[in-house]
Amino acid sequence: MKKETNQREETPVVDKEVDQSEKEWCSEESVRHIPSKEHKITLEMIDKDALFILETLNKAGFSGYLVGGGVRDLFLGKKPKDFDISTNARPGQIRKLFPRSNTIGRRFRLVQVFFGGGKAIEVSTLRSLSEHDLDGPVAVLAPNNTFGTLSEDACRRDLTINSLFYEIENQTIIDYVQGFDDLKKGIIRVVGDPERRFTHDPVRMMRAVRHAARNQFVIEGQTWQAILNNVDKLSLCPTSRLRDELLKDLYSGAATPWFRKSLEAGVFTTLLPIYKKPLESEEVSQTLLKIFQTIDRVNRQCVENRVHRQKDFFLIALMLIPWAEHNYQLYSTFRKGAQLFKYARIIREELDNTIGISLNLRRSLRQEATNLLINLAQLLFTRKTAKEGAVATKGDWPKWLQRKSYFEKVFLFYQFYMEATAGELVVLSAEKAVVSHKQEAGAEKGESSPACTKEEGREEKEKPHNNKGRSKAAFAPGTEGGVFGFRKEKAL
Repeated sequence: MKKETNQREETPVVDKEVDQSEKEWCSEESVRHIPSKEHKITLEMIDKDALFILETLNKAGFSGYLVGGGVRDLFLGKKPKDFDISTNARPGQIRKLFPRSNTIGRRFRLVQVFFGGGKAIEVSTLRSLSEHDLDGPVAVLAPNNTFGTLSEDACRRDLTINSLFYEIENQTIIDYVQGFDDLKKGIIRVVGDPERRFTHDPVRMMRAVRHAARNQFVIEGQTWQAILNNVDKLSLCPTSRLRDELLKDLYSGAATPWFRKSLEAGVFTTLLPIYKKPLESEEVSQTLLKIFQTIDRVNRQCVENRVHRQKDFFLIALMLIPWAEHNYQLYSTFRKGAQLFKYARIIREELDNTIGISLNLRRSLRQEATNLLINLAQLLFTRKTAKEGAVATKGDWPKWLQRKSYFEKVFLFYQFYMEATAGELVVLSAEKAVVSHKQEAGAEKGESSPACTKEEGREEKEKPHNNKGRSKAAFAPGTEGGVFGFRKEKAL
């Protein structure tokens, strides 16, 4: 996939005089070492492969630290998604210690250390603040790729709760930015001056909102005001980056509190400007809230059952249901045939010219989302009369519609819609995949419609291949038929 670049001309904002206190944020004098008796993190809680990396670095004479979200989540009693590690070793030195590794990154080189089952742990060299962070003019997304000390690495991070280090030798947490106290009190605070840090990288605003929503934390006053003042700067960020950050929140299992907080902060309508006018309606706001609640419930159940969740286009389409109804009365006005096809073109053009650009949504995603929105209307108006309170089944629709290749995924989309609007729970199953590659090609018909798809390699053992008549060369002795029915004669 081609890397997306921001085409807009950026004009650096001249920085106001930097307060001397900001430079003292991460000084060596401000460091605090929290002993093991004051926190609940133990070595047994750390991933064994991450622990192996830390021990290997220490034995080689380097310092190694568990950093960022890993420390935060362990302290909060959660299982970290990733165990990221920082060290004073340079990338080349890390590669020598771990032969099964690879170097990635452009702005800053990271080392991925590989383990069995496709597992990878990222190891980064400690980084310093760039010249733009302290003494120079503040440029949006200024480069930051220099090596640094532990205190400098803490100060270049986004939030205080993400700026903690854990070292295994003494099992202590190292804190340069009062992040430990913020973590205990449930406070989201930006490291340094929020106005400057959000100008330097506006995506930090999305992260502040995300962690407040996921952990039910309160955003500190200065940080909150800076978000309100600078939320429009999100439009200066690479569109693909905004899309990826948005999808993280949709899949997080905390999309509902995220929606509430991002709407309050102005982040939601900045990311999805097509909702600025519709969200003036309380009905649109409430429908969106119920849709996010449905997404969260199903996502959590999929994670618990260790099965895949729905694809990006599916969740994007769910978010667009209230917009489609508000703008085009898609689900309250009966249309069929050419009329419905006309609205498919209108909606697709609208998506192409709005969020398709602002979120860098690929063409296939925009088309899949449009198909779901339009075909949902078709299902709503062609469902046979059912008893009040009865859960929808495939038999509620005409046979000709059931035979359509898109019916399986649209039926699931309908179930999500009905849970959000009528309280009919989505039926979960791990047996069959509603959005499988075969179904996308129209090959599977008449199967159940699960909200989750089976995770490959987890629930079923790999089936042995039947190599009979396939593994041999076409003209090998003993091969019946050979190529096109010919068979190589045995040498006399």
